[in-house]
Amino acid sequence: MKKLQLILFVWVLLSACTEAPKEPIVWKSIEKDLQAQFILAQDGDVIELPEGNFMFTRTLSMDGKSNITIRGKGMDKTILSWKNQTEGAQGLQVSNGKNIVLEDFSVEDAKGDNLKVNDTHGITLRRIRSVWAEGPKTENGAYALYPVLCKNVLMEECIAMGSSDAGIYVGQSDSVIIRNNKAYWNVAGIESENSKWVEIYGNEAYDNTGGILVFDLPGLTTYGHSTKVYNNTIRSNNHKNFAQKGNIVASIPPGSGMMILATNGVEIYDNDFKDNTTVGLAIVSYELVAALNEGEQEQDGAVGGVQTVNNRYKEDTLYNPYPYNIRVHSNRFSNRHWFPTFRNDIGKLLAMKSFFSPPDILYDGIPDPNRAERNICIDESGKITFINLDAANDFKGLSKDVKSFSCKEEKPLSLQ
Repeated sequence: MKKLQLILFVWVLLSACTEAPKEPIVWKSIEKDLQAQFILAQDGDVIELPEGNFMFTRTLSMDGKSNITIRGKGMDKTILSWKNQTEGAQGLQVSNGKNIVLEDFSVEDAKGDNLKVNDTHGITLRRIRSVWAEGPKTENGAYALYPVLCKNVLMEECIAMGSSDAGIYVGQSDSVIIRNNKAYWNVAGIESENSKWVEIYGNEAYDNTGGILVFDLPGLTTYGHSTKVYNNTIRSNNHKNFAQKGNIVASIPPGSGMMILATNGVEIYDNDFKDNTTVGLAIVSYELVAALNEGEQEQDGAVGGVQTVNNRYKEDTLYNPYPYNIRVHSNRFSNRHWFPTFRNDIGKLLAMKSFFSPPDILYDGIPDPNRAERNICIDESGKITFINLDAANDFKGLSKDVKSFSCKEEKPLSLQ
């Protein structure tokens, strides 16, 4: 028996020693040729990206094109890298387009945003892997996938990793579907900001600081409403927050599954919230965020379209900083952690107020002076831990009673 064990040990050792070393990655340049294809593309063209690893030194851009498909050989076979970028902030940028499809390739390591699409009517991002290859760092670009000011947006089967702001993001856009994606090791995994008619479903958001965000921020061109978030797995979003100071996402406590901030007409259902250390779902006003970040200044060197905390938000007379018309139902909450994060004030507060039981759902309790009926409905069939912070009164009226938020009569999510 011992002889047999010795033979097996020697065989394993020899196999390890004789294993062929991995071949080094060979980087090629197609920068000039590909940029020329983008400039000369005609209506209906399909631009085929070859298999291989390709290095770029400046932003690769396409402007004013219609009905164009840019297709690689697969997200693990066609790799576009801006690791040695010397000009521009974005990696790949599409602007002023119509019916553009990007699919089956990877973008990596841009100085600012890896892939930005702006002012485009009809954009599909399908099986795009967008990452910073060295993992989470404050120096990374803000957004992995970044459609802004677009209409009819589809992002599906994509992967986003390493963003110092948001991995899969949509901003100031209309009619959006974000489905069947994976986001991890970002500050915010998936974020919908100031966008309307948005559906977020079938995604996995894990190992981010915050899993999924639905935000409305002041001072922008449009405001969001009518968002559905369902059938997602939102788990273990406990990564430290590595956003630059002063950025709005720098206020997200590590351990946040999902956050609803100052928006309306949101329905959250049939999601799995699991092992998010600090809170499963938080419903908060911009007033709380501004108070927690008062005096914070943005760090030098910010690149991209990040939003900073605006302590003059009340000057935007069209902006409502308070969430309303929010319906939460039919979700599943579980948490094996006993303590929220101690890395920020909210975490420390919850550690004192909800010892051994971090909240599944948290509401800041700050009243809207112009709206008595907020229509914030929480109807979960399972046992949950709920906290109403009563933040406007220094947490003096903090309550764990969720019954007053029940809306089983299915009040309509009015946008008025």
